Amino acid sequence: MMLRPMDRGDRWIREKAAASLDPPQVETTLVQLGEKWPANATPLVDVVEQFPLGETALIHLLAVSSICAARLTRNPETLLWLYQPEVCLAPRGYAEMLNELHTLAGDSISEENFGALRFWKGREMTRVALRELANVAPLEETTAELSQIAEICLRRVFEHWNAEFRQRHGSPKAEFAILALGKLGGGELNHSSDVDLLFLYSDEGQLSPHLSYHEFFNRLAKKILETFSIPHPEGSLLRVDLRLRPEGSAGPLARSLESMENYYAGFGETWERLALIKARGIGGSRELAYEFLRQHQPFIYPKSPTPDLLDEIANIKRRIERDVVGHDELERDVKLGRGGIREIEFVVQALQLIHGARHAFLQEASTLKALRGLRQLDLLPRDEVLTLDKAYRFLRRVEHRLQIEAEQQTHTVPREPEALRRLALSLRFSSGERFTVALQEKMRRVRSIFERVISKTHAEPAKIDLEIFSDQKRAAKALADLAQGPASFHIAPRTRQTFRRLRPVLLEWLAKAADPDATLNQFVRFVEAYGLRSLLFELLVTNPRLLELLVKTFDASRFASELLIRRPQLLDEITRSERLDSQIALEEHLRRLASLDLSQTSLDAVRAYRQTQLLRILLRDVLGLATLSESQAELSSLAEACLIFMTKLLGSEQLTIVALGKFGGREISYGADLDILFVGEDIRSAQNLVVTMAQPSAEGNVWALDARLRPEGEKGPLVCSLEAYQSYYAGRAQPWELQALTRTRAVTGPLQSEFIEMAKRVWRDAGQHVDLRLRIDNMLERIRRERGSGSDFLDFKTGIGGIIEGEFLVQALQMREGIWEPNWGRAVDRLCESGRLTDSEIANLKDAYSFLRRCESVLRRYDNKSVSAFSSDPDEQRKAAIRLGYEEFDVFRERYIDARQAINALYNRLVRNAPD
Repeated sequence: MMLRPMDRGDRWIREKAAASLDPPQVETTLVQLGEKWPANATPLVDVVEQFPLGETALIHLLAVSSICAARLTRNPETLLWLYQPEVCLAPRGYAEMLNELHTLAGDSISEENFGALRFWKGREMTRVALRELANVAPLEETTAELSQIAEICLRRVFEHWNAEFRQRHGSPKAEFAILALGKLGGGELNHSSDVDLLFLYSDEGQLSPHLSYHEFFNRLAKKILETFSIPHPEGSLLRVDLRLRPEGSAGPLARSLESMENYYAGFGETWERLALIKARGIGGSRELAYEFLRQHQPFIYPKSPTPDLLDEIANIKRRIERDVVGHDELERDVKLGRGGIREIEFVVQALQLIHGARHAFLQEASTLKALRGLRQLDLLPRDEVLTLDKAYRFLRRVEHRLQIEAEQQTHTVPREPEALRRLALSLRFSSGERFTVALQEKMRRVRSIFERVISKTHAEPAKIDLEIFSDQKRAAKALADLAQGPASFHIAPRTRQTFRRLRPVLLEWLAKAADPDATLNQFVRFVEAYGLRSLLFELLVTNPRLLELLVKTFDASRFASELLIRRPQLLDEITRSERLDSQIALEEHLRRLASLDLSQTSLDAVRAYRQTQLLRILLRDVLGLATLSESQAELSSLAEACLIFMTKLLGSEQLTIVALGKFGGREISYGADLDILFVGEDIRSAQNLVVTMAQPSAEGNVWALDARLRPEGEKGPLVCSLEAYQSYYAGRAQPWELQALTRTRAVTGPLQSEFIEMAKRVWRDAGQHVDLRLRIDNMLERIRRERGSGSDFLDFKTGIGGIIEGEFLVQALQMREGIWEPNWGRAVDRLCESGRLTDSEIANLKDAYSFLRRCESVLRRYDNKSVSAFSSDPDEQRKAAIRLGYEEFDVFRERYIDARQAINALYNRLVRNAPD
């Protein structure tokens, strides 16, 4: 026995052992050390008694950690290494640890010398345990150093096998990253943690005809996993746990970035959000790890967390207590028991999930740092933060003492009195009873805060009657499919749970729809097209306004429904990037159109822009964010912007384009063509413009132009000179063609002012014709004969007291009074100023005309097509009434009749029966 300089023998050993917490273990260890002590080294007695951290610290380590004692007796040089002040008195950073490993194993780790890595790891683990037991290392230092040790092991093993695989198989043009979760992700590893990992690669591809990137990276991951699971005399390197990966043990070891995104968006559950809070890149490509975290930030920190998030976390904790811990251990398991470490983590993580999207400060993997963030943002009371902080530190110290003994994954305080006494004394309690009281008090306080913060109530979904549907059996199946998915489609439990909350709200909105059956069908199709139903359902649960928008849109417009189903991303584009509560002006449309990428010959970017903006206008209309006149003005501005942009794009700027009809008045509706005239000489440019704008593709067309109001109609030339127009209007134009000039407005081109001045002159002359009113009335009757549906009551446009009658009434008065104003509403206001109409007549006329235009708008927006009459089907009439806001059809019918009678009465008095 080499105890020099003075051989104190067994008595010295017994004295040291007797003063320890475990005399037999300490005595055995010292004896074995003495037998193996190097002859030329500092004597063991001196090492023990002059140990830099104190004799007590070293004896404490030998007493409470059989694994550390075994390491020292197996290799006494380790104790001499620890005896160096620079080793044991100060914490060690990552670089210092790495240099130490380099000294032991060289530049690289090979399969043959993984033992050197194990030896280095065991030596560092012993140093960390020693400093903690000596009470010179705070919790943050201990957990950080333990995490660094694990990271170095993982990186060295990865680097070895990555180089080996690339030499053997070639190098994929894809990056690979290792992400840590759990305590390693948070940099707060304990003495015997499993390390929770995700293996990730950037892109799919083919390395060779027989080896895909997926196979390459999964083989690499498997080899890394095998390396850590091989037993060795120096002990295992780490216990690697991949069960937190997508699909758990059933899923591949490594996934591509896209596969990860699809999984979490479609199937990710609340516990996976909690896990990803601690995700951190620790090996491989830092850029890929960063991109993963960036892509998944909306999943980890949702802007609108689901209302029952806390209920889900409470359920997770209850399942842990029931299935993992068991009733008998609930008060003794410092990690998973009542008031244990996991409850502190759940409180912190729940508040991170709720507030993290708004406060990036909370997007923190470390529990203690996140806890401080909650205090600084006043999201937890100061006293509760202090309680949780102290309890966390205390419970982690207890956990570490339990694990230091053999580096086994244990968290349960022993029942056996002597073992409990040794644990208590190691933690500086005078007795097991005092320790137990302190432990119970800490856990009781944690439990109280956990119960206050984490909801335990679970509301049952309301039972909603399906009588709102015509086909109740089909509706029930559709609702079941939404919750369960098709037979071959896996729906995560969280998704089903989210839909249970969504279902009653969805049914409530469907009950208000004009056609619940069709609307539900469109909703189901949209969900299937959206793909990420978990994400969508949570979005709709947390944003009821968005659900309202979808249901109302699917009910109001088959055109919009099909567009959203074909391009579901439009919903996000419009609701996130656009302000639905404000209009977009002509100039802004032109600016956006000019910024489009038209490098390809296709005009689909322009067509897609038109479709997107048309949908945005329709959504504003459906939600009641825009009045009828505002919607008409927005549609007109969009149409005008598309026309001006295409004119410039096709090099047709020498053409002067004049708007007529409702386009001239800036009051077009859904599904409208643009009535225009071309002024100039370039027929080819005009033809090209008409054909190109009307050319359809999968994105629709740009806009259809209608030039039939030109001289001689469809028989006449598409483009006429200014002189030709002047000559035609002065000599050969029909009265209705001169009347049509009432709504003339120049859009673009060099002859805008000249054409408008000419049009005003001939229009004013026509207004003085002695039989002006008769001519207008005759034209109205001709329109009814040629364009009516055969049912005057259903013809809200051409019928008696219909839209056209209201327009002809105002145009007749305008022409007689010489009031030039293309917009119908402003023209009525000016007629009031002239005294031609009284205030009450103006009010009644505007109210009646707006009601009929609203009817037209609601019917047109359904298919984005021109509609001039109600359907003869009573059920379709009922649906139209509901879409117009009338629950009772009789109330709508009465309003409809009153509007038409009001217009007709004024028309008869001021036009048909008025004296010239």
